[in-house]
Amino acid sequence: MASNGNKTLVPEAKEGLNRFKMEAAREVGVNLKDGYNGDITSREAGSIGGQMVKKMIEAYEQGLK
Repeated sequence: MASNGNKTLVPEAKEGLNRFKMEAAREVGVNLKDGYNGDITSREAGSIGGQMVKKMIEAYEQGLK
């Protein structure tokens, strides 16, 4: 199996980040599976990442209030 270069800096956070990713995928209507998801399009992957960033910014802004 080839390594994609992603390294988990805080291994304890991996499960939480995966749940966060799955939640973001559901919100944008992308069906992710546990495990291999190489069959999703770049557009779908970008939508998931964009939703994650949006939610992180919203959480940060809430923390400033």
